[in-house]
Amino acid sequence: MAEETTQATAPAAPAPAEAAAPAPAAKKRKVKRSVPTGQVHILATFNNTIITFTDPKGAVLAASSAGACGFRGSKKGTAYAAQVATEKAGTIAKQQHGMSKVAVFVKGAGLGRDAAVRTLQNLNMQVESIADVTGVPHGGVRPRKARRV
Repeated sequence: MAEETTQATAPAAPAPAEAAAPAPAAKKRKVKRSVPTGQVHILATFNNTIITFTDPKGAVLAASSAGACGFRGSKKGTAYAAQVATEKAGTIAKQQHGMSKVAVFVKGAGLGRDAAVRTLQNLNMQVESIADVTGVPHGGVRPRKARRV
């Protein structure tokens, strides 16, 4: 019992992990690089429109969607929602990265396809090319089994 009291009253040595903990390092500041030419990927579905501005290699610089702009439900699939989303992402890409020339890649069959491209021209971005990269099914789905009579 005497041993228990001496162990309890002895000061505990600081844990090695606490003593060797480094001071919090300063956060690395994000460098805003200049990207005068880039790509715009537009995914226009019936339920939403997603706009992504990338550099020529494909690294994302700015992105927005109709849902991120506050549209909910069936309003996300409208042309106006695509226009607002393109303005939001386009102003970020223009102000922070100085983007002025873009190649446009459109995917999907939604209402926001044309509205997004028109909005890019209204933002005074030079549209160099427009490519439709919508997937085309080849081979199709498996046919139904033969009907037995």
